[in-house]
Amino acid sequence: MTPSQPWYAKYKVDVPVPQTRGDWMIAHFDVSREGSALAAFRDGGRAPCPGTYTGLEHRGQVIMSDTPAEICDHLLFIHQARGDVLITGLGLGVIVKACLAKDTVTSVTVIEKSPDVIAMVGPHYACARFQIIEADALVWRPPRGLKWTCAWHDIWANICTDNLAEMTQLHRRYGRRVEFQGSWCKDLLLRRRRQEKRWAR
Repeated sequence: MTPSQPWYAKYKVDVPVPQTRGDWMIAHFDVSREGSALAAFRDGGRAPCPGTYTGLEHRGQVIMSDTPAEICDHLLFIHQARGDVLITGLGLGVIVKACLAKDTVTSVTVIEKSPDVIAMVGPHYACARFQIIEADALVWRPPRGLKWTCAWHDIWANICTDNLAEMTQLHRRYGRRVEFQGSWCKDLLLRRRRQEKRWAR
């Protein structure tokens, strides 16, 4: 990253685009200055800065992108990641790329249930420290004795309090196999849930 580049530049992905496989597509999309300003009113702090980004779509819905807001969601875990890392949900590989760039990370294991996403994204990160397990992280049973240093769970398309139930399920399933773990926007969703309960009174 050069001094003229924004802080998030080193986290953006460079997977081949465009790609289409089954119901999935990876493509670039542009955000203009006007579009960014308009989105700021609609989406608050999650509005992307003007620029070109990469998005993963499923049946026309953006599942993941490498916009600054989404990168921010993962930054704390990226900074803390070390040793053997478990990631549930491959997406574009934003976290995979960031973790593999760290000398303190020994290995990265991803559990991804979509063979199409694996086929499009997986080969781009192929190396001796990286492996993908094709499975549903909510039901997959790790072999006896298998453990990791840390885990990050990101299997959801939207930021919604409905995700909290699956987050709890994942944290219970892998809790005894990791030293620490986190889930995408969990703290934000817990705050929203508390607000929803207050509003419901």
